[in-house]
Amino acid sequence: MNLLRFLEFLAGVVLIVLVFHDIFQGVVVPRWSSRKWRIGPYFVDKLWHLWRRLGERRRDVESREDFLGSYAPTALMLLLALWVALLITGYGLCFWALRAFEEPAPHNFFEAIYVAGETLLTIGYGDFKPVSGLSRFVALSAGASGLAVFALVISFLFTLYGTFERREVLIVTLDARAGNPPSGVALLENYAELDLLDDLPRFFDNWEEWSAQVLQSHIAYPILPFFRSSHEGESWIAALGAVLDAATLLTTTVCTGSKCGTRQMGAAHIMIRIGCHTVIDLSHWFGFRHDEDLDPRPGVEKSEFLLARRHLLRAGFVLREEEESWADFSKQRAVYALSLNELAKHFAAPPAQWVGDRSMIGLSAHRLPEKGQRNSSNPNQNTDK
Repeated sequence: MNLLRFLEFLAGVVLIVLVFHDIFQGVVVPRWSSRKWRIGPYFVDKLWHLWRRLGERRRDVESREDFLGSYAPTALMLLLALWVALLITGYGLCFWALRAFEEPAPHNFFEAIYVAGETLLTIGYGDFKPVSGLSRFVALSAGASGLAVFALVISFLFTLYGTFERREVLIVTLDARAGNPPSGVALLENYAELDLLDDLPRFFDNWEEWSAQVLQSHIAYPILPFFRSSHEGESWIAALGAVLDAATLLTTTVCTGSKCGTRQMGAAHIMIRIGCHTVIDLSHWFGFRHDEDLDPRPGVEKSEFLLARRHLLRAGFVLREEEESWADFSKQRAVYALSLNELAKHFAAPPAQWVGDRSMIGLSAHRLPEKGQRNSSNPNQNTDK
């Protein structure tokens, strides 16, 4: 084997190793892994930037959501096709470098690519025969690689869609508790009006577990965050933001013992810790590295906060002094506000109260109907007039 053929063979081996490194890190390893020397994350990110720009040009909301919602399944299929194409190219380089040890020898590189594809996909027409130990090893490796990749991908798809379905269960239930799109203020109002405040600790416990699962799964499988919720106006980012806002309002604005005791406050504090951990870690994973200390703004105007206080007062909560609670609320929400909004912007999440692009969302849209109207009214009807 001369130097040129050795370099061709080496290039093929390097390409094959890179692809399997990407598949191993992206499919097999169920934890955070470095993006260095990874094909998948780069491909998914670059394609998303283009896809999102095309989607945001659509004026019709339903059309835009349908288009953006098709991204994740499309990207997943294209990534699989890219892996297979690169493996075929890598093995094609190896077969081309070993053409002197094959019968019949491929006449050009494209015939070597055909041989590699036929071997990788285990089609086996019988029109190719390796006649040396190394070429036989490459042929066996190509066939085994094809079977391994497709087996791993099938298993990966089951894992991916199972994790997605588990993520969506609590998001759908939040619709009835916090409105659509979800609001932390509406969540507290509805729990107070329905006399369910004793259930808040269990609610926050469920969302702590949900947050931990989302953090683990969305870092282990970075394509998951791109899967959008199947119900209009919902998203995993807005849902997490609404629950965090409810917990933050409870701990910074409501007086302990008024309607909420130490159990509710304690559960809210724990929810804030795990929720902030989830938001900030995911933000860092997707490259939004910033120091919240440099931007202490809560992402909420004081006028919006005062409006939220009026809603809580009307629901029967006893509130702390206005300026003191605003200072504590601003400090606490600033911990996660920037990261949360960066995630909402990156994933083009539907607008929600205090999360992402919320210019067209009013607080009153999240309220339940008045008690006498609940049996006959839409649960998202505006009753604040």
